[in-house]
Amino acid sequence: MTQVLTLSCRLKVSQSQAAKLDATLDAFGQALNWVNQNTPEKIVNAVKLQSLCYREIRARFGLSSNLAVQVCRRLAGARKVARQKNRPVKAFKGGFATYDARIFSFREKDWTVSLTTVEGRERFELAIGHYQREQLAGSNPKSATLVKRKDGSYSIQICVEAKLPEQQNTARVIGVDLGRTDIAHTSEGDNWNGQQLSKIRDRYSKLRAVLQQKASKGTRSSRRRCRELLQRLSGKERRFQSRQRCVAKTWVNHRISKAIVSRAKATNSAIALEDLTGIRERVNQQPRSKTERRRANSWAFYQLRQFLEYKARVAGVSLILVPPAYTSQTCHRCLHIHPDPEQSYRSGKQFKCGHCGWEGDADLNGANVIALLGAAVNQPGGPGLFCSAERNKLRATESPHSFA
Repeated sequence: MTQVLTLSCRLKVSQSQAAKLDATLDAFGQALNWVNQNTPEKIVNAVKLQSLCYREIRARFGLSSNLAVQVCRRLAGARKVARQKNRPVKAFKGGFATYDARIFSFREKDWTVSLTTVEGRERFELAIGHYQREQLAGSNPKSATLVKRKDGSYSIQICVEAKLPEQQNTARVIGVDLGRTDIAHTSEGDNWNGQQLSKIRDRYSKLRAVLQQKASKGTRSSRRRCRELLQRLSGKERRFQSRQRCVAKTWVNHRISKAIVSRAKATNSAIALEDLTGIRERVNQQPRSKTERRRANSWAFYQLRQFLEYKARVAGVSLILVPPAYTSQTCHRCLHIHPDPEQSYRSGKQFKCGHCGWEGDADLNGANVIALLGAAVNQPGGPGLFCSAERNKLRATESPHSFA
């Protein structure tokens, strides 16, 4: 079994090579928009698009034969995704071009790649680190995407196939409770606080609101200046800086997922997560303030789950999804469910069981419940989970002779 990994590698580009790459990227983007505007939207087959537009693409935009084919394939894929989401394909912004094995090649001996441009074949040196070199060593990548960054640099996103190790069989499970106050809390007591991310999200939200208001009023120069600032802020929330170290939502989720998977591999454990699919739609139906709605909708729990899934596959760690119902209302010690607030006590992050009296961190309790559910799913012999209070009631009602 294999998994496709995408490695982002920076290119060392001379001034003459940069001009050729810019011309190629511009032609590729213009060809995409032209084909999208001049062909019926219902056509989602790449071969049919190629038969309609291939010669025109080459004549109009000067692309090579294989790049013209890639234009049709890229548009066909975008239209299929748009059809699934029931929306049209918007205009392509450009700044990228897709490559296959016929117009892209990687050479390990000098760590270079060869790309086809509108002015012929060019070879570029890669500026990469140890991780990219380790993944690229001995590989034979068949596809890549050329990208121009906002800072003017060029990157090649190379797709490589990695062989996955066999998943380890174990009865031990680490439960992970996902939340907004604590981004993740494990059943072993490890937790990652999300207050800093929440503060940064709130600050950028207020800044965007002020700039959007000023962009619609005032003089022409002030409106133009506000629009320029809004454009600069685009995507900056994901890459905000704290002191001298870059701390972003994506970086934080990578760090958390790597720590959890490393711990699971070291302890020969599986990982259990709540399946939170559709939680935003369910929560948004409840009456809430605008601030709470924004905070919930900016919660990047699905990205963290994706990072955990692919890192766990690469490490050979099993990942189990469990239903989230009653995980925050169940005591992990006695397994008694407390849907009635009068039977249990929860204030903020504190949880107290009204049956056995256990008291502690609510997220830690939820993570332990998730770990128990994950172990139940992971065991073929059945769950074996039973509330101690209900068990005692059952024993009290049965006659003593029934246990003989």
